[in-house]
Amino acid sequence: MADALIVDVVRTPSGRGKPGGALSGIHPAQLLATVLGALVQRTGIDPGAVDDVICGCVLPVRDQAFNIARTGLLVAGFPESVPGVTIDRQCGSSQQAVHFAAQGVQAGAYDVAIACGVEQMSGIPMPTPAMDAAPFGPLSARYPSLPHQGIAAELIAARWGFEREELDAYAARSHRLAAACAADGGFAREIVPVEVPGESCPVVVTSDETVRAATTPQSLAALAPAFRSESVAARYPQLRWGITPGNSSPYTDGASAALIVSEAAAAYWGLTARARVSHLTVLGSDPEYMLTGPIPATRRLLERSGLSLADVDAYEVNEAFASVPLAWAKELGADPDRLNPRGGAIALGHPLGASGVRLLATLVNHLEQTGGRRGLQTMCEGGGMANAMVVERL
Repeated sequence: MADALIVDVVRTPSGRGKPGGALSGIHPAQLLATVLGALVQRTGIDPGAVDDVICGCVLPVRDQAFNIARTGLLVAGFPESVPGVTIDRQCGSSQQAVHFAAQGVQAGAYDVAIACGVEQMSGIPMPTPAMDAAPFGPLSARYPSLPHQGIAAELIAARWGFEREELDAYAARSHRLAAACAADGGFAREIVPVEVPGESCPVVVTSDETVRAATTPQSLAALAPAFRSESVAARYPQLRWGITPGNSSPYTDGASAALIVSEAAAAYWGLTARARVSHLTVLGSDPEYMLTGPIPATRRLLERSGLSLADVDAYEVNEAFASVPLAWAKELGADPDRLNPRGGAIALGHPLGASGVRLLATLVNHLEQTGGRRGLQTMCEGGGMANAMVVERL
């Protein structure tokens, strides 16, 4: 198979996904167009050479409806001949976009592809009234009590024995590492400034709004459990009720994009690749625990690649909730210092459909800035699934 080369990968800053957040005043198609345009400007690629734009979006309703991949690329000024498709693999949607783009290049179907994602949770929170009120329908015959993702995070904390103090300590670490990286300029290469309309003049957003440098385990300890109710507590008496807004990822606005090409295209356009997609996998997992998929997905990835975690310099495991990466690390015996070394979604935000490529941007930059060779990325996904991949710095 041909190599799938990552030429560049960018993201917007993370905006608080609430009305009044830094990116809440911009249409999500414009948010997506911003990162698509940045890829073209930074790499010099002719946008007409792009074979496909594959975009992750978990809530494709209202402003994000009608195939936002196509809308975003047209807003970015791409030729009408460039197609776009919007996909939903829940929180792993834009990582799946990377998988599809890489597989297309590896198979010879694409020479140039863009994997991207967008989510504006300030306008379309999860869940949203525009979604079907009963999406599981007849699935309830097989799974009569599928829980909310927050309850799944509580189930994981109980199963792996994480107390509230450990969850809060991990969350504070995420903010501390992200704040330190930002202060050192470590995110500068991956972040694309976003111009947002203002009352008198546009406002340019250049840094993550979700990172709170002053966060401590002590400040997080004051927060109440986010998902406890009397009825749920009666149904799950084993739960410890340690999941709070402070050790969960926040509602976030953001977009991200990666340019993935074949070796022939890189040579033709004079592009220098930063990394290559080395190995990929995706699988399903228990829909009730829902967020444990990264564990078997990583095992399968390592088995098929012949690698061990000792061969990997950094692991990006999406921090949907603190219990998810903690369980992953405990189950696989991972080096905690290599886990989300620049902080994760608890600090950097989780703009759902955009998070997969956001993790890739952070991972590629970390490998370059530290001299690492390999990075592993994996994401838990609603309904019980997980994507996992290994990338190699070039």
